[in-house]
Amino acid sequence: MALTKEFDVVVVGAGHAGIEAALSAARLGSRVLVITTNLKRIGYMSCNPAIGGLAKGHMVRELDALGGEMGMAADSSCIQFRRLNAKKGPAVRGSRSQCDKDLYSRYMSNILNNEHRIDLIEAEVKGLLLEKGTCRGVIVGDGSQVLSRCVVITAGTFMNAVMHVGREKTSGGRVGDKATSGLSDQLRAEGFQVHRLKTGTPPRLDANSIDFSLTEPQGGDEIFYPFSFRSHAQLALPQVECFLTHTNEETHDFIRKNLHLSPIYSGEIEGKGPRYCPSIEDKVVRFATKSRHQTFLEPEGINTNSIYLQGISTSLPAETQDQFVRSIPALRNVKFLKFGYAVEYDFLEPTQLKKTLETKGISGLFLAGQINGTSGYEEAAVQGFIGGVNASLMAQGKGEFTLGRHEAYIGVLIDDLVNKGTSEPYRMFTSRAEHRLHLREDNTWDRLRGQSIGLGVLSLKTTERLEALKSTREALKLRLQKKVIVPNGLTQEKITQLGSSPLLKPTSLASFLKRPEIKFDDLYHFDPGLSEFGVEARESAEIEIRYEGYIKKQMEILEMVNRRMEIVIPEDFDYSKIQGLKVEEKEKLSASKPRTLADAVRISGVNPSAIQILFIYLKAHKQNPTAKRSPPPSSEVLG
Repeated sequence: MALTKEFDVVVVGAGHAGIEAALSAARLGSRVLVITTNLKRIGYMSCNPAIGGLAKGHMVRELDALGGEMGMAADSSCIQFRRLNAKKGPAVRGSRSQCDKDLYSRYMSNILNNEHRIDLIEAEVKGLLLEKGTCRGVIVGDGSQVLSRCVVITAGTFMNAVMHVGREKTSGGRVGDKATSGLSDQLRAEGFQVHRLKTGTPPRLDANSIDFSLTEPQGGDEIFYPFSFRSHAQLALPQVECFLTHTNEETHDFIRKNLHLSPIYSGEIEGKGPRYCPSIEDKVVRFATKSRHQTFLEPEGINTNSIYLQGISTSLPAETQDQFVRSIPALRNVKFLKFGYAVEYDFLEPTQLKKTLETKGISGLFLAGQINGTSGYEEAAVQGFIGGVNASLMAQGKGEFTLGRHEAYIGVLIDDLVNKGTSEPYRMFTSRAEHRLHLREDNTWDRLRGQSIGLGVLSLKTTERLEALKSTREALKLRLQKKVIVPNGLTQEKITQLGSSPLLKPTSLASFLKRPEIKFDDLYHFDPGLSEFGVEARESAEIEIRYEGYIKKQMEILEMVNRRMEIVIPEDFDYSKIQGLKVEEKEKLSASKPRTLADAVRISGVNPSAIQILFIYLKAHKQNPTAKRSPPPSSEVLG
């Protein structure tokens, strides 16, 4: 391989992180080289063929507002859209797109290949060119050197990766793609902390061999909310159904009898797996009293018979998988297209990174994606964007770009990683964000417009369109605040018909909308012109008005907690009795025994919401923190 020119940024890998890193760097004017071991697997969905979900959908919209591409790819390949938690509060709703995985990959491949500042080559990066603590480029498999001002490593699950199916072990980051070697060994030699994690994937089944009459169809939503501000409001592809079924006691019995063959339970796999996406082996062991577990049959595309068996990630031997999957009535005669397997791989402790995702130990070297201990396409993509942006800015001698916890879930993610680290695959949840009432999908542009415009990745045309939509939302909110319902015979009769109590005085539409029994559509009786506003503008205005008081209250609690972080926690404090804490949080708090709230907030896996719950509990129950330990003089004691 002969490459004579020097690049501004070299991106190692072309998965979800690598794509966003390359595009963001190129769109900021940098000359970029993408090196991947398989050009046919650009943006490949190795596991679930879906984008978004709870908190993840927020990050995809944030990425889009900043100029990323994942939202557009998801919208263009969407074969089923659903808004999760639609009946709950707006902060915890999440958009999810079931995607055609081949079309998604093809879209991303075309975008990369059509970007004139990006070159792509198929090769394996074996090492880094280092000079006096600075990264100067990479060394590829044939020994060739590629010079660059900055390097972004987005190696995914491929560094020293081993795939497990029962007692069989093979080198590889996923079926059909080999593992990479050399990089993590060099980084370890340079003093970086390198550890192991584990992930897994379920079997793929032939749709023609499934009895769908024994399942429950799960259709998508009628209203489509695109991830991307650049997408059309209509879906481009035919929509499909997913199907719900369940495991049973026969399934669980097969699994229990063969646990000794699972590499997770035999000790073959050392790395921790994702807590919130456990294997079916883990589910059967950890939830032994449950007689069944949900399983979703999800089509992987519109031109394939491949069905993704969500909920049954496994690394048991192929013959055991065949047995326990066939114990599910709808799958009695199923044909396997691919058996499930686990992957164990290297990752770097993310506390070794700056918030720009540049390593603290080597200048010009950035890490993004699963190499930093995260789990999920969305978590990887947003890291890739931040890493690519900052690599490009550094290559051009410019400043840094970071996001705060109060601005975006992206900021929460990176702050958690670089300050707390992780010992297990990190997944984003709304509960990780203390500002979650503010960090909603509907106000993404309002939150990030200043950062996005200042950065300049997003095109001027898109920015102008988003600013126009913002003006529309503001005009609608102002209209609701100014338009007044005057109590009279006609209006009082209509209000009674709506199931609400009569007005005592002239009331603005905004104040009237705060009544829990009133819906936005009810306002049309008093101002028919409101129906002319778009659905997203109406929804955003309604949320801002309804939850104004809750948002203010949350901010007051946050400020109070932040002022009193030195509250002492009793040494014998029983976390198990506090309702609202997750099992993970109870486990980690009990094990760490933090001395103060400030100590507790630094524990990986303990979310800001848990700190608020703990603070309120301590305050309400007036715990005596001097029971078994004496607080330092500067500490505040509740008593």
